Amino acid sequence: MKEKKRLPTDGGSVKWTSPFATLKQAQLPMGSLTHGTPDHHVATPTVPKKHRGRVDILRQTAHRGGKTVTVITGFVRIGQAEKEALAKQIQKVCGAGGTVKDGRIEIQGDQREAVARILVEAGFRPVLAGG
Repeated sequence: MKEKKRLPTDGGSVKWTSPFATLKQAQLPMGSLTHGTPDHHVATPTVPKKHRGRVDILRQTAHRGGKTVTVITGFVRIGQAEKEALAKQIQKVCGAGGTVKDGRIEIQGDQREAVARILVEAGFRPVLAGG
């Protein structure tokens, strides 16, 4: 059987070395963050900020058991992968679930104001509709 290493309980010193001690001497690649120097290579947003067209933001409750859902429709020249990325960003900001169905984004709850703010930042022109 393996011999167990026991730590002294009488307050004696313990020989211990950090497994990360060698990282102090490691050289970081150029362009990475270092202490005291700002990094000017900031990640660019995934969605360019330009005029990307009008999108409609609707609030629906029909056929959903009385639950409110925010639906974003009217996307033009945007792929399925980009819609899913945008939906994920909206879900994260709103703290709600959602999905992409039939070319539109559905977010749980009445999240029209937050969705409109995110879409403006993404370069869309949101129009609120649906009461």
